[in-house]
Amino acid sequence: MKTFTTSDGLSLAYEDTGAGLPVLCLPGLTRNARDFDDVAPHLGDVRLLRLTSRGRGASDWDGTYQNYAVPVEARDVVEFLDHVGIKQAVMLGTSRGGILSMFLAATARDRLAGVILNDIGPVIEDAGLDRIMDYLGKPPAGRTYADVAKALAMTMGDEFADVDAERWEVQAERWFEEKTDGMALRYDPLLAKAVKEAAEAGPAPDLWPLFDALAGIPLAAIRGMNSDLLTEETLAEMANRRPDMHIARVPNRGHVPFLDEPESLAAIRIVLGAL
Repeated sequence: MKTFTTSDGLSLAYEDTGAGLPVLCLPGLTRNARDFDDVAPHLGDVRLLRLTSRGRGASDWDGTYQNYAVPVEARDVVEFLDHVGIKQAVMLGTSRGGILSMFLAATARDRLAGVILNDIGPVIEDAGLDRIMDYLGKPPAGRTYADVAKALAMTMGDEFADVDAERWEVQAERWFEEKTDGMALRYDPLLAKAVKEAAEAGPAPDLWPLFDALAGIPLAAIRGMNSDLLTEETLAEMANRRPDMHIARVPNRGHVPFLDEPESLAAIRIVLGAL
């Protein structure tokens, strides 16, 4: 793991492996670079970069929690690309990372060589948001990774029907930290306050202009077929606006696919192949 310092003084963690076409992995809202451990072995022929956003994983927490916001995190991405000397990269964005990718299309288009959206689009369903708000900022009740894995299997098992106990324990280790007095979050709990206040500030912003800004950029969208955040209706409208967009539907996955599924890998390869 390496670090770089943002313009406002935070140290952000990143990983940089391989050589070739740069692919920048941007994790989900509460996630970190470990989000991409499953897909990394399949991408040995690219320069794979993984940036952990401020307040998550090994990156510094922000003393001003309101900075856990898309414009600030997108600025961090541009500064990171400058730091590693990359003019353009393919963005592999999971959930929040996909929103950052769309935002960058509107604000720093010249930095995008291609975009792969993992279970995210311009319409974020209330059902999915409500589910996220239910757990955001709250450590799980279990005291061990095994406890958390059992809880994950119970709460997410219907959407991820073919995921076994061993894999749920791996996910638990990525998302939480086991301590002597129970489990801890691998992100700043104040992220929940930032998200809640943004939601209460007014109507949800219209993200379609951000999606439309991807025009002309090689694009793929991956959807877990059981997702409650990205619907088939939204995916259909995305395809209507971008008939050349490759769509991957991943069975037995909710929000979000792990990216090592055959359908996910095919979508990634199509965008990489176009470049």
